[in-house]
Amino acid sequence: MPTKLVILDRDGVINQDSDHYIKSLAEWIPYPSAIQAIARLTQAGWTTAIATNQSGIARGYYDETELKRMHDSLNALVAEAGGEIAHIAYCPHGPHDQCACRKPLPGMLIDIREALGLQTLQDSWMIGDSLGDLQAGQAAGCQQALVLTGKGQRTLDRHPDIAASDTPVFEDLAAFTAWLLHDGDSR
Repeated sequence: MPTKLVILDRDGVINQDSDHYIKSLAEWIPYPSAIQAIARLTQAGWTTAIATNQSGIARGYYDETELKRMHDSLNALVAEAGGEIAHIAYCPHGPHDQCACRKPLPGMLIDIREALGLQTLQDSWMIGDSLGDLQAGQAAGCQQALVLTGKGQRTLDRHPDIAASDTPVFEDLAAFTAWLLHDGDSR
């Protein structure tokens, strides 16, 4: 049973994001440093999982088969680097579908907790590039961190109070990982 868990948003944290959605495997471009960071977390005894809003499915931009291709590629790259992703939770709904899983609601994080057989997410981390990611983490009882990749800088510009809060801010997932694994203050 995992006791050290890092939950990651996908688009903007692990791979490049787009305001026009990541609609295909060809558009899914991972940050090499993020793949290495996930491997480092795994090798240091941390379990990683992903919680990702994928409203492009509800909007008809791509289907679950194409999403699976992206996630299969992600899992293969992480495994090649010596890491593992324990669970991927995704929300296929649009923002007006009134589901319980779409961030900022904590549904996907609860799904991850249940899938991994955990009682609580209290000592876990939620890493994201949007306010919704941080809000989902808070609602689920996780510690949260913001990365400046993807929409992270825009999020920080719109919500400067994040920097004044207890939420740490990092350049990218690799910097968070270095900090978490005590490589020094990489913020």
